[in-house]
This record gives sequence, structure tokens and C-alpha cells, in this order.
Amino acid sequence: MLNVDLLRPLLRAAWGPDTCDTESRAEWRPDNPARGQCGTTALVVQDLLGGDLILAEVHVDGVKVCHHYWNRLPDGTEVDLTSEQFLPGEVVVGGRVQHRPPDAPRRCREEYELLRQRVLAALPRFG
Repeated sequence: MLNVDLLRPLLRAAWGPDTCDTESRAEWRPDNPARGQCGTTALVVQDLLGGDLILAEVHVDGVKVCHHYWNRLPDGTEVDLTSEQFLPGEVVVGGRVQHRPPDAPRRCREEYELLRQRVLAALPRFG
């Protein structure tokens, strides 16, 4: 049965600059592969495991610099598979359920679809 422990390495292997949020692409590096992957990753996790998307702000010195997404699974467990992306001084603030539009995301749609395709292609190895 598919779960977070099986999904985590599939996502990590699928991440790249081409699955990163376009606004964070210049900051993506192989030594910080989670950087800019939160939105696409949270959507793929929701596709495969269900639950809610959680949206928060990221602050530096008390000023909002961007947003951060993670998941709340159907059993209530919160899972953030990209939490290691943050640099010193970046603080995640708050968190609320973000309802997903019925179709694919408007932002980073190609990146999401590419990440989803890579993960789905890797799933049979764990069947």
C-alpha cells in the first residue's frame, strides 16, 4: 500500500530544477533539492494520498518573502516533505487549509505535471 515512507524517495528522485517553482528556480541546487518544490510536491502527495493542502507564509526578519505548502493526510497527520529547503532566518508562519481548484494548478502547472508523471512512472517498482 502506498504511504509517505514509500512516496518520499520517489519524490526526492523526481525533483529537479524543472519541477521547481519558477520563482525559486534560480535558488534550486542539487545540495538543496527540496528548494522550491513544496507546491508541486504537496499537490502530488494529495493526488496519491488524499487529505488537505496546508498553506503558510515564509518570513525573513518578520517580512513575508513567499509561501509554503505541505499536507495534512486523511488521518490528520501533517507531512512536510520539503521542510529541509529553508535557509537560516527563513521562518514558516501560520498554516491554513488551502482548497485546490478542481483542475490542475494555474501556477507551475507544467512543473506539477512533470513531477506527477515522474512519480507515477516510478510507482510500479514498489507495487
